[in-house]
Amino acid sequence: MVEKLISFSLRNRVVVLLVSACLFAWGVYSVQQNPIDAIPDLSENQVIVFTEWMGRSPQVIEDQVTYPLVSNLQGIPKVKNIRGASMFGMSFVYIIFEDNVDTYWARTRVMERLNFAQRLLPQNVVPTLGPDGTGVGHIFWYHLETNGMDLGEQRALQDWYVKFALQTVPGVAEVASFGGFEKQYQLVLDPLKMQYYKVSMMEVMNAVKANNNDVGGRKFEMSDMSYIIRGLGYVKNIKDVENIAIKDYNAVPVTVKDIGSLQMGGDLRLGIFDENGTGEVVGGIVVMRYGENADKVIKAVKLKMKEVEKGLPEGVTFKTSYDRSELIEKAIESVRGTLIEEMIAVSIVVLFFLFHWRSALIILIQLPISVAVGFILLEAFGISSNIMSLTGIALAIGVVVDDGIVMVENAYRTISEKQEEMDNNQQPT
Repeated sequence: MVEKLISFSLRNRVVVLLVSACLFAWGVYSVQQNPIDAIPDLSENQVIVFTEWMGRSPQVIEDQVTYPLVSNLQGIPKVKNIRGASMFGMSFVYIIFEDNVDTYWARTRVMERLNFAQRLLPQNVVPTLGPDGTGVGHIFWYHLETNGMDLGEQRALQDWYVKFALQTVPGVAEVASFGGFEKQYQLVLDPLKMQYYKVSMMEVMNAVKANNNDVGGRKFEMSDMSYIIRGLGYVKNIKDVENIAIKDYNAVPVTVKDIGSLQMGGDLRLGIFDENGTGEVVGGIVVMRYGENADKVIKAVKLKMKEVEKGLPEGVTFKTSYDRSELIEKAIESVRGTLIEEMIAVSIVVLFFLFHWRSALIILIQLPISVAVGFILLEAFGISSNIMSLTGIALAIGVVVDDGIVMVENAYRTISEKQEEMDNNQQPT
């Protein structure tokens, strides 16, 4: 079989060169299409279901949220395992699918089952799916540099302007904000005043919730004209909340400001984000969508940040905290440099020992074609170009070089011996 293949290649050199050129072109196309990343994605094929029920203990979360979800998510096709984790106010359920399952097919199946499991959960507790990213999807971190802007204003700028703009970049699954203070209305109640007016905590909560709403009316006709009646009740400032009536006390309405004080403050924080010990900062984490090209997504995010920066207040700029593209570019540059160095070294060795430039040319052609075939296989099997796969190609170059040198040297020696035998047989005796 091998002899027939070699004979066919020798008799049809044009076909061999055309096949080699096609493989090289296919390899170049595969390099352009293959996702490039620095870290291999070894995470499991999973879908995360997150449920928040603040103020409840881990045991209550386990009994009333995590257990009903885990038990009702059983039976989804192609599921390997389901894991649940309960903590204070939050529940996480991890559905592990088989490796060959499409991520978005899996998310659809989980969403269908959640519609059924929703009725078993407490009122107003809504489970949500996590982002369609992976454990190595954090590809870019940034923070805001400002001049005198407080942390609350920075967080509002990040949440209501920067985050929404960056989430429109193709390949971005989520932009997670960190640092600063999330603004909120804080109602501080006075227990003595509540006891004096005989107002309970539940009455205050229901009154504030009911008064922060628009209500619909009906059509009203007057003078051959129709008018749509509706009530505008959404809270716009602190005074609107302070004037909300809770109940009557001796025919006098009791408002929120009568039993407590209202202020604008920050939400409870469980941690801070500090930059090299110089102080707190506000920023975001860009999470890449599953299967995307990390290098292209990072470049698109940087271009979008230049557009977003034009709309930022004066003195506010972006500063990069973590950029994986630097590691990606260095990994690619290392493989490219290794390939060039090996080609030069092999050419010098062959020319020095054989003094035959055509033999060196054979090896020089063999190396890029072998690398191209490697990228074709990476693209075919859905493996990204990362540190491990590129290092494997770099190491394989040495094996390919050794094989090429041995084969070329052996062919050169065999042809030389045959020529000497022919020359000896042609000499007159």
